Amino acid sequence: MNKGMLTTKLVRGLLTIWLIVSFTFIALNLSGDPIEALVGDQASPAVIAHYREKFGLDRPLWEQYLSYLGNIVQGDFGLSLSDQKPAVDLIAAALPYTLRLGLTAFIFGLILGIVLGIVAALNRNSWIDRFVMSFAVLGFSLPNFFLGILLILLFALRWRVLPSAGADTAWHLVLPVITLGTHFAGIFARFTRSAMLEVLNKQYMVASRAKGAPRLRRILWHALPNAAIPIVTVVGLKLGDLVAGSIIVETVFAWPGIGRLLVGAVTSRDFAVVQAILIMVAVTMVLANFAVDFIYTLIDPRMRAVPQEGRRP
Repeated sequence: MNKGMLTTKLVRGLLTIWLIVSFTFIALNLSGDPIEALVGDQASPAVIAHYREKFGLDRPLWEQYLSYLGNIVQGDFGLSLSDQKPAVDLIAAALPYTLRLGLTAFIFGLILGIVLGIVAALNRNSWIDRFVMSFAVLGFSLPNFFLGILLILLFALRWRVLPSAGADTAWHLVLPVITLGTHFAGIFARFTRSAMLEVLNKQYMVASRAKGAPRLRRILWHALPNAAIPIVTVVGLKLGDLVAGSIIVETVFAWPGIGRLLVGAVTSRDFAVVQAILIMVAVTMVLANFAVDFIYTLIDPRMRAVPQEGRRP
């Protein structure tokens, strides 16, 4: 990745974060007064005015916006209206749970999806291919809340073999991981199959087969690396989507992570927490895109080639 491309992507990433911060700030402030949600409908105007002044909500909107941007640059994301704690502290307490759930489900879905995608590509148009693609379509199209509730009904209520809520033991992780990981596996299987089908009949694959290379070696050392770019793209996008994608799953299984924290903050109009979480999601997506571009340069030498000035192609 050359310097010009790096600068362009950095500027785009910062612009994306600024737009998300601005849109979130405006949208939340137009949604209603958070102080009324905090003190209740029966509070006197004097009490409401006191809290509005305490949290700086009595100032003009543009002044609040500039002050908020300045605080963000300094690492201050504000206080939670509900808990009277810094929003960053609440996120820091919930983040390990989200990472534990999200990364476990992501790795489970990645391994399962790639294996199923390769198997489907190697058995094209067979019953195995149709079965895998049916699973893939069902995995990424079935709503997470529906699958989660279905698993709770079967494994927690009917058969009573797994817990349905909480995060106390490793067993509490099983149902949320299956719910979220199935979604990832369906997407990865579909993209892996498409990418593998494009390279299996390439000339270098035919030559490798003619030389007598073992099938497993042809798949792992020739086909899979050349099919990696579209797979890396979707892997990077879904990795950046871990926090946002786990919101519904955490709510269904009462998992004490970022997703559940965000739902509670939206319900109580806790603007500082909502804004901080959305900024974290935006930064995660930007970093994931940077990581994907960097991996491109590692797996594809053509991405590292820089044309020389004055040289004809």
